[in-house]
Amino acid sequence: MSADLWNSAASVLDTNWVEDHMVPSRRLYPHQWSWDAAFIALGLAYVNPTRAWRDLRSLFEAQWPDGRVPHIVFDPLTAEEDYFPGPGFWDVPAYGGRPARGSTGLVQPPLHAVAAWEVYRRAASHGAACAHEAGQQLKWLYPRLVAQQEYLTRRRDAGGDGLASIVHPWESGLDNSPSWDAAMARVPGDLGLLERFRRRDLEVADAAHRPTDLDYARYLGLVLGYRDGGYADAELAQRHAFVVECPSFNAIVAAAELALVHIAAAVGADPMAHRRRARRITEAISRNLYDDSTATFRSRDVRTGVLSPARCVNGLVPLLLPDLPRDQVEAIMAEAASPRFGLPRTTGLPVPSYDRTAPDFDTLRYWRGPIWINVNWLLRRGMLVHGYHDEAEDLRTAMVRLVHRSGHFEYFHPDTGAGIGAPTFSWTAALSLDLLADRSVPAYARAA
Repeated sequence: MSADLWNSAASVLDTNWVEDHMVPSRRLYPHQWSWDAAFIALGLAYVNPTRAWRDLRSLFEAQWPDGRVPHIVFDPLTAEEDYFPGPGFWDVPAYGGRPARGSTGLVQPPLHAVAAWEVYRRAASHGAACAHEAGQQLKWLYPRLVAQQEYLTRRRDAGGDGLASIVHPWESGLDNSPSWDAAMARVPGDLGLLERFRRRDLEVADAAHRPTDLDYARYLGLVLGYRDGGYADAELAQRHAFVVECPSFNAIVAAAELALVHIAAAVGADPMAHRRRARRITEAISRNLYDDSTATFRSRDVRTGVLSPARCVNGLVPLLLPDLPRDQVEAIMAEAASPRFGLPRTTGLPVPSYDRTAPDFDTLRYWRGPIWINVNWLLRRGMLVHGYHDEAEDLRTAMVRLVHRSGHFEYFHPDTGAGIGAPTFSWTAALSLDLLADRSVPAYARAA
């Protein structure tokens, strides 16, 4: 099984490489996506580390002067009509020597520091030449990774409580998760936008698997509002319709700081500033996004101060953080093992994206129920951080078996394990390689 899965995963990554970057899927997602690049680098490190570095560099070459890393970098060789919303819709002005309409103005979870450290760590174990090249790549990336973190922790702290806010569900990476339903219900949904702008995802994917038209109309309206405001972040809570603090997004922001502790030490910078910031973010997540009454982490609407009522997989991701209070760690593990999600020991499958017992649990529709390998990879990493080695191994085995049986799909049916979405999806392939190759405990679990 391992050899077959390894070879098929490597083939997917070879198929989806375009010039100087990886696309998630050639047909459905023909550009470069931000957090996809981080997950993809983790797998490329084993089969083509040169491409792993090139993919990360290609993404950060599109970084904005304010530090934001765009959630999509557009391939200029891909026609406007081949993807929507494309460059013309976003209408990003020229910046930093880059031509206009080269990227979006949104961000995604900043997993890139974690990915960069892991690629470096693996390269450093393959001899002096590889270590030297990796060190040079890390030196180039380090100030850019720091600028990304400073953008998120300063400009995006819309609530003033030490947490980064997302201004669109797409920024979370969990696009149509029920975690956003309450906040999105207050966003105007102008279905007339779908007459002006034609959805192209439904031409290459089943509508039953994708966000609804009302969701999409709200997504477009949020982009237009942010775009027409010059993609500015001042006074977001007062003027933007969707401003939310996500537990998984902020856990990844803190995990990035913990990775930067090691990167800083490797490049001769001060690591302690990153360690202190990671602790502050962890404390803010623990203080502001934990619901004591249900012992769960939830997203928070900055405009109302209200926690989402939905129990979603993003509430499990703070397990990544080694400084999380022990009672909250145990609460996450209890939630993951409960009938609402279910660990492989009882289900035989990785964790779904939403509460199985919820009346609106949907086995097909994107982040409203299906299984995603990337968030399960994050959850497994968190288990290793806190010493849940048996549970982590069960989850690793379940992910490997699922992908081997069903293929490198974008996501999977939470009951049958059947593949859904894009059939040759890059991060599923990349993370399969990592799951086959690496069972070590994350370095920052042992950081001082």
